[in-house]
Amino acid sequence: MLKWPCCDRVVIERRRFFGQIAGGLMGAVAPTLGWAQALAAPRRPLRVAAASDLKFALAQLIHQFQQETGIQVEASYGSSGNFARQIRQGLPVDLFMSADESWVHQLADAGLTQGPGVVYGHGRIALLLPASSPITLDAQLQGLQAQWHTVRKFAIANPEHAPYGRAAQQALQALGLWERAKPKLVLGENIAQATQFVTTGAAQAGISALSLARAPEVAAQSKHLALPSHLHAPLTQRMVLLKNAAPAAGQLFAYLQSEAARRVLQGFGFET
Repeated sequence: MLKWPCCDRVVIERRRFFGQIAGGLMGAVAPTLGWAQALAAPRRPLRVAAASDLKFALAQLIHQFQQETGIQVEASYGSSGNFARQIRQGLPVDLFMSADESWVHQLADAGLTQGPGVVYGHGRIALLLPASSPITLDAQLQGLQAQWHTVRKFAIANPEHAPYGRAAQQALQALGLWERAKPKLVLGENIAQATQFVTTGAAQAGISALSLARAPEVAAQSKHLALPSHLHAPLTQRMVLLKNAAPAAGQLFAYLQSEAARRVLQGFGFET
């Protein structure tokens, strides 16, 4: 039987050749795997700065949005004026939802937003009383005036930076109650805190956002009456994407303009 002396050499060269190819492929695949791992890494949650009157409505909307998209969202609630100031100072936010559209306009004029934003609703105010209060509810607040001697503290949000505080002041002035109310006022940093003053009994009456008064958590501890909108300047509420917002924030921005979102906002008393 003939033996070819070159066969062993051919086998060795082939093994070396295929070994080099395999090594090259692994070198090419490794960066690809790195990119895949980076893409698979969890994105940071979207950050929303929202007016306090949205506390319950937005929580429901965020839950629905997360269920549908898998995109995580973190919301902070406070007075719109304070948020606008903090955004100017560099607060990292993707979406700002203001209870007063003028704050959004100011940020847009400063070049801090992606355009002028959109109106998402018009807010309403409500007289809020503890559930056990003897005061009767009526649109002209005659029951409140008749029982004014029982009110030691009257809660509203701070009118200096909270839109609902300004609306409360305007309503009380229109009803001729502002001068009587001033000595008894307790000011919340935002409308959510003013609402809490009433539900905890720290104040015997107050003016809240209708969207908060309607929330089950608040309604279980209080009673309320929506006040006529002509008593105060319109609470036109606007939202806007910030200039450096994450790309996924556009999905949330679009969702909050959807019919499903409008139904939720209407359920909490917003006019959309």
